[in-house]
Amino acid sequence: MYVRSFADGDGDGTGDLAGVRARLGYLAELGVDALWFNPWYLSPMKDGGYDVADYRAIDPAFGTLAEAEKLIAEARELGIRTIVDIVPNHVSDQHPWFRAALTGGPERELFHFRPGRGEHGELPPNDWRSEFGGPAWTRLPDGDWYLHLFAPEQPDLNWAHPAVRQEHEDILRFWFERGVAGVRIDSAALPAKDPGCRTSPRAATRTPMSTATNSTTSTGAGVPSPTSTRASSSARSGSPTPNASPAICAPTNCTPRSTSPS
Repeated sequence: MYVRSFADGDGDGTGDLAGVRARLGYLAELGVDALWFNPWYLSPMKDGGYDVADYRAIDPAFGTLAEAEKLIAEARELGIRTIVDIVPNHVSDQHPWFRAALTGGPERELFHFRPGRGEHGELPPNDWRSEFGGPAWTRLPDGDWYLHLFAPEQPDLNWAHPAVRQEHEDILRFWFERGVAGVRIDSAALPAKDPGCRTSPRAATRTPMSTATNSTTSTGAGVPSPTSTRASSSARSGSPTPNASPAICAPTNCTPRSTSPS
């Protein structure tokens, strides 16, 4: 269930949790026994909510955490379980961790920051590609590059760092304590990366990337390709993404997002 487009409870033209709650009885009559929610967390919505800024807050466009708790409880009383999306590969560039990382703090270890190649570091660290097309690296004003297997506004987390693993364990506990029955991982195939960030063996047969494809302002907001929004929808629907090639994050190719609940 994509909250934004399901039902508008307050008449502002955007679907919300109030709209879902008002129709729980109808869903129960249909025989629905579980609701899988796409991300409803606080987000700048650069990728339909899959760029999460805070996992413990509901985006104001949809409602409040208190409303989410009521929805979960009311649905359970009707025999409907709640499943939520968890996006472990990356966060929003507005997440507090990444904002702190942009200042050069120790939070950089929670992501994948690397110096560039070339005489002046003007080339990306390797040839990895974004699922949305173009390079999977964006350069910061200080010269370092950061990894994003999706949009530049979605920096990849470093799952080799214990703080990242602990945070996601705490996130799961947070939602299970509020009555959630299960989670869908989007995407379970991508968090693990080659620690050496080695260039793909296919690099010799691929046309070199432009060094100016991705850049950021001093605030760290990446400049996505013109097709980023459409590509994100295609990736989740399972249809091909134009001009995108698989990111290489291990000895084998990464797989695109799955749309099946886990």
